[in-house]
Amino acid sequence: MNKLSEFQEQAYALFRIVFGFLFIWHGAQKLFNFPLDFPYPLNNLMYAAGGIELVGGALIMIGLLTRPAAFICSGTMAAAYWMAHGMEDFWPIINNGEMAVMYCFAFLFIATRGAGIWAVDKN
Repeated sequence: MNKLSEFQEQAYALFRIVFGFLFIWHGAQKLFNFPLDFPYPLNNLMYAAGGIELVGGALIMIGLLTRPAAFICSGTMAAAYWMAHGMEDFWPIINNGEMAVMYCFAFLFIATRGAGIWAVDKN
């Protein structure tokens, strides 16, 4: 067994915590214009997305209800990609949707793996 494999659980916990933390700020930007003003007008769909990003990101970060929160966040990012980016061009690098794709698949991975260590749920 190589030395790096001893830290798989810690690396996964950091992955979950960092992705949750970063996702919180997408919701904060939409809902509170913090830390930067959100550049688009808000409608009901954007408020819902902001709420999912803020609450879902926090739940994922602390590891509470991790699987359902991550699954919902993954679906939100899939919908965001196809509604806001995928209609412009197929390639994410061209349509600026690569962050939505990364969040979608990171949260799908977290939904399948669970909270892991350093989590409230510890599943």
